[in-house]
Amino acid sequence: MVVTYIRSASGKRSMRVTLSPPQVLVAGFALIILIGALLLTLPGFTAPGKQTGFLTALFTATSAVCVTGLVVVDTGTHWSLPGQVLIMLLIQVGGLGFMTMAMIFFIVMGKKIGLKNRLLVRESLNQISVEGVIRLVRAILFFTLGAELLAGVILGIRWAGEMGPGRGAWFGLFHAVSAFNNSGFDLFGDFRSLTGYAADPVVNLAVMSLIITGGLGFSVVNDIWKNRRDKKRLSVHTRLVIITTLILLALGAVLFATLEWGSALRGLPPSGKLLASCFQSVTPRTAGFNTVDMAALRPTTLFLIIILMFIGASPGSTGGGIKTTTFSLLLLASGAVSAGREDIEVYNRRIPFHQVYKALTIFLLSTFWVVLVTMILTVTEKADFLTILFETVSAFGTVGLSMGLTPELSDAGRLLIILTMFLGRLGPVTVAFALAQRRDRTRIRHPEEKIMVG
Repeated sequence: MVVTYIRSASGKRSMRVTLSPPQVLVAGFALIILIGALLLTLPGFTAPGKQTGFLTALFTATSAVCVTGLVVVDTGTHWSLPGQVLIMLLIQVGGLGFMTMAMIFFIVMGKKIGLKNRLLVRESLNQISVEGVIRLVRAILFFTLGAELLAGVILGIRWAGEMGPGRGAWFGLFHAVSAFNNSGFDLFGDFRSLTGYAADPVVNLAVMSLIITGGLGFSVVNDIWKNRRDKKRLSVHTRLVIITTLILLALGAVLFATLEWGSALRGLPPSGKLLASCFQSVTPRTAGFNTVDMAALRPTTLFLIIILMFIGASPGSTGGGIKTTTFSLLLLASGAVSAGREDIEVYNRRIPFHQVYKALTIFLLSTFWVVLVTMILTVTEKADFLTILFETVSAFGTVGLSMGLTPELSDAGRLLIILTMFLGRLGPVTVAFALAQRRDRTRIRHPEEKIMVG
């Protein structure tokens, strides 16, 4: 934040406060969460016979805007239809980012978008430059609406037979928005998510497609579409995201099936077991839906899901976590050091060292926060260590998977998880930049001296 004093022609002195892009993002998300929480406390947004305290509303609004899906009250029974609509809108704003939504409004109104707003959009979408960000925003709008409406119609038709046309259409739209934005909010009641559809191919394939698409990142989807006829022109970032995502999805599905085939998946037919294994590998991309009971899984499987949740989705997407490219860069850097190479190379391109430093910073800050929150929750909550670690990583990765601890959290635990969801959605580095004082870059470089490592 920069404070400047301006003197007008009449001699009157005024103060101007200038916020940096990270500070604008942090303040904007916080303001949307606060507005959402205040609205959710109003009687009309709560189901008849239910009451909503401010902390419950704040937790729900944070979970929605941060597209997490962790809930302390059941979404389908505690909130009225207006409350559910508000939660869906908060999910949409949080998934696309409030700056993206603001730019969409400016575009629709025909207003000119200056450099400052383009810089904010670049920061919000995690882009490298401002070039083409407005075209990207337009593409995001059409692609998001198209994907959500298409999946919403498919799911609505699937559920119309058992719920009726009106309720089926509403369930289809809500869960399509929730899935595309990697949120994980559901309306089925009793905190059971999609466990009633573990072997249903329509529901599984529709939701998985939305989760994967939303988690790839808007720039990746845009790059794939632009170069659909010439895949050799795809950027290194797009290729790295695709290959990392495919490996994580395949590895997660195989390991889940291997560990749970005769355990948590025991009651399903072979095709249902394969579907459930794939789904449980996709949902830690930070989606939060589940088709099997998380509490019934082996500790080894839970730890596998924790790792996948911590890695999360890709940069510039609706998902959280440290991101697939952060994980890939750390592996590439480790491989280069092990092979004795000075440069980190992938697809015949050299990766700048400052990006590796950023990846390492994200990993260390994220690990530090998860460890810190887990340690505190072991004191404030009555649960075993693995359950607390699972819930913490789920909150930080904005995943929303739960072993049942979240509804039982103390007030202190709820506040910690709220802060963790907020930090996980914005990213630890963005929050650190927002809190740091602005400093001028120094031209001084000190003498080099080596230290012993390892």
